[in-house]
Amino acid sequence: MTIETVPPEAAGLLDWLALTEALEAGHLLPRAEVVDGLLYRGGDTLLNRAAWIDGLGQLVKCATIFPGNAAQDMPTVNGAVTLYSDRTGQLEALLDFHLVTRWKTAGDSLLSARRLARPDSRKFLLVGAGNVASSMVSAYGAAFPDAEFTVWARSPAAAADFAARHPGVAVAADLQGAIAAADVICTATMAKEPVIRGDWLQPGQHLDLIGAYTPHMREVDDTALQRGRIFVDARSTTIHHIGELKIPIAAGAISEADVVADFYDIAAGNFTRRSDAEITIAKNGGGAHLDLMTSAYILKAWRAR
Repeated sequence: MTIETVPPEAAGLLDWLALTEALEAGHLLPRAEVVDGLLYRGGDTLLNRAAWIDGLGQLVKCATIFPGNAAQDMPTVNGAVTLYSDRTGQLEALLDFHLVTRWKTAGDSLLSARRLARPDSRKFLLVGAGNVASSMVSAYGAAFPDAEFTVWARSPAAAADFAARHPGVAVAADLQGAIAAADVICTATMAKEPVIRGDWLQPGQHLDLIGAYTPHMREVDDTALQRGRIFVDARSTTIHHIGELKIPIAAGAISEADVVADFYDIAAGNFTRRSDAEITIAKNGGGAHLDLMTSAYILKAWRAR
């Protein structure tokens, strides 16, 4: 059996809208089995994710998150992705970790936005100025051709640098004011305490929450969750695993029943906006089953080149 090696250059073969369609198709298959493992050393994290989808295959993705690398001008997140044959269990492909992560993370939130943001959404606010925010400029732009982007970051210098690298992106000095003017708000931070206040939100907005990935991290406060209708990519990898939901549920601010739907509910028509006035909130948990669906899409595109 030939083992494919898929390099970063495969990105030139990919399409954001086609990826969201592949993610939707993946959720029509039998429900994924997913197992996550987290190990810590101080502020450093080893995340091991595995997924099995009958009819698609198996995947193991290992990621290391070392925040201190940024000070040494090195990537803070690194890892490896292995994809296995659904039919035989043999190793089928080794895919570039950053390629899979970039497209899975942004594609996940793009699918939510295509389902939940108002179709006439034009003003997009990026909270955070890292690699994920950069991916979201490309992803949102594919689905919302008239999109206008503004970036805010705790570090004004980081926001200015982001705007310099992305022509046409404006810099916001005042987060509250920028939120009031936005149609779609995308958070991609390393925050452990909320940076978005629910009192700042306006009717009709959509929020894509990406940054929080551990039980101790969150980006919006209880009021935001209480004001919005809450959606997740997967209940099994978010509700009891990520602080964004785990903390307010434990405190009684919201309940599990407040999570309206996940991607497995798309086919039934439940992952949708009900009116132009409601606030929708989508939590991106990025489970290994989404890495598996994304990797299968990337491998297919690579083989068809």
